[in-house]
Amino acid sequence: MDTLDVSVAHPLRSFRLGVELSVERETVALVGPSGAGKTTVLRAVAGLTRPERGRVTLGRAVWFDSERRIDLPPEQRSVGLVFQEYALFPHMTVEENIAYGGRARVAQLIGWMGIESLRKAKPDELSGGERQRVALARALARNPAVLLLDEPLTALDTHTRARVRAELRQLLAELALPTLLVTHDFQDAAALAERIGVLAEGRIVQEGTAAELVASPASPFVADFTGGNLLPGRARAGGDGLTEVTLTDGTRIFSTDALEGSVGAVVYPWEIAVARAAPHDSTQNHVAGRIAGLVPVANRVRVHVGPLTAEITAVSAERLGLRPGETVVASFKAAGTRLVPLG
Repeated sequence: MDTLDVSVAHPLRSFRLGVELSVERETVALVGPSGAGKTTVLRAVAGLTRPERGRVTLGRAVWFDSERRIDLPPEQRSVGLVFQEYALFPHMTVEENIAYGGRARVAQLIGWMGIESLRKAKPDELSGGERQRVALARALARNPAVLLLDEPLTALDTHTRARVRAELRQLLAELALPTLLVTHDFQDAAALAERIGVLAEGRIVQEGTAAELVASPASPFVADFTGGNLLPGRARAGGDGLTEVTLTDGTRIFSTDALEGSVGAVVYPWEIAVARAAPHDSTQNHVAGRIAGLVPVANRVRVHVGPLTAEITAVSAERLGLRPGETVVASFKAAGTRLVPLG
């Protein structure tokens, strides 16, 4: 399988896009906030945007080279593109929409996607997950060498999203194509991609697996984007090989990371326990605060305690009888507290 290599530079509204990446037989996600340049990269690969400078190749095939003045049109690039809103033709049936991508594999793809009963249905008769499968089948009907996914789960409601995410992950694993996915949702990227590049203002500021980004965020931006709580403070060497961090409100917490000066302490919601009082165990960090809100998420509950968001099981929340306005203690271990430099 050929490798997709992308190196593009292009002016955007308030900054310049400059991205280099390689995608092998895997799914690579570009994540970042809206306007970071993610979709421009996707469009440059597909041939829908002509970069100011750069090169896009698939193995030995050159799709774009600014120096050699090569710029193949989209139809000459072996790409399957799934748009954010799926862009199905409303007047066409499922079968006709898929055939628009290519007629040779229509029956095979309908069977593979498990949508035989929807063959004659129109897009407005389909659920969000069904529309996504049709859009993916249409992209695959071209028999592409590269798959491009633009915010593939954004159009789905929360109830449908988790199920369709699992289905899409399985499909991508079976396809084993070089796949480039762009999304603003870190959870989607973590579930679907083997590697993730965090894009900020046109630059990849950190790249790695989801676990690597969570364990060692390179900056406050990455920590925040991956879902971590960021607590600013001043760090100094403490006892027992720990670093002591004094937060802005005077609370002292500890980390196993070695750093001094102005720092952000990063702790993830699932690393935090919530109780009525500080536990008598090895946990060293305790932050007391009022419950600002309780948000159910599937079988868990996000508890906003002072500057922190904890995520505990629904059973634990019910057992504790948590209510907004009550004072509780959020506790987390020094080993689960990452430090990143600030300023």
